[in-house]
Amino acid sequence: MGSGYSPPCPWQSKNDSDNKTAITIGDTMSLSLFDLTGKRALITGSSQGIGFALAKGMAAAGAQVVLNGRDTNKLTAAAGEIENAQQLPFDVTDHNAVRDAVDGFEANHGPIDILVNNAGMQHRAELQDFPADAFEKLLQTNVASVFHVGQAVARHMIGRGAGHIINIASVQTALARPTIAPYTATKGAVANLTKGMATDWAKYGLNCNAIAPGYFLTPLNKALSDDPKFNGWLENRVPAGRWGNVDELVGAAIYLGSAASSFVNGHTLYVDGGITVSL
Repeated sequence: MGSGYSPPCPWQSKNDSDNKTAITIGDTMSLSLFDLTGKRALITGSSQGIGFALAKGMAAAGAQVVLNGRDTNKLTAAAGEIENAQQLPFDVTDHNAVRDAVDGFEANHGPIDILVNNAGMQHRAELQDFPADAFEKLLQTNVASVFHVGQAVARHMIGRGAGHIINIASVQTALARPTIAPYTATKGAVANLTKGMATDWAKYGLNCNAIAPGYFLTPLNKALSDDPKFNGWLENRVPAGRWGNVDELVGAAIYLGSAASSFVNGHTLYVDGGITVSL
C-alpha cells in the first residue's frame, strides 16, 4: 500500500516487544510457532488408532498428553508408550462424569491447554434397516461427547483467556457412502458444532477447529481395509492412490493446537489425499 504499515501479529504479547515467535512481513516463519512445550493436551479416545497417534505426535512436539478412554487396561498400555503421559479415564457420553473428571483434573494437576475430541464409533447397516438404538449410540458417542467434553474444558479455558479445541470430523462430513448414513450425519454435526464453538468462544481467546480425516488404516476401518474390493475402489478414487497412515494427521493437530493457528477459527481441515476435491 506504500504506507509502510505492518499489521500487528495477533500472537505477539503486548508486554513483550521482543517476542521471538512474532512474525512481521518478510520474516521467515519460525518453527517455534509449532512448539507445544509447556502445554497440556487431553485427547479423548486415545488408547488406540488416530487418538493414540495424535497423542504420540503432540508429545513429540513438547506437550504433556493426557490419555482418555474407558478401558483402563488399554489406557495403561498406551500410556506406557508415551513418556510422562497422564491418564484420565471417563465415559465421554456421560455429561456429569465428564465434568467431574475435567474439574478434578484441573484442580489437582493444572490446566488443560489443548483438547482433542477424538472419541467416536461406527455402525454399518442399510438405512432402512438401521437399528434405532445404534443410531442413538452414534449420536451420543460422536456428537454429544464433543459437546460434553468441549463444554467442560472450555469453561476453564475461558477463565484463562486461551485454549485450543480440535474436533475430529471425517471425510463423511462432506461425502456419504452406503450403509453409514447416520455416521455421516454425526460427522456433519461435528463440523457445524465446531463452527458454533468458534462463534461463541473466539471472543474469549479460544481457537476451535476440526480435522476431517479421509480413509486411514485404523481399527474403525478394519472392515473396509480387509475388503479387497473396497481397497481397489479406494486406490482408484483417492488422488493420492492409497490409504492414509495415522501419523500423517499429526502435523494438522500440532498446527491447530499451536500458536501457528492463532487466527484460525471454525475451520475444518481435510486431510484426505484429495478425495473431497475430485470426482
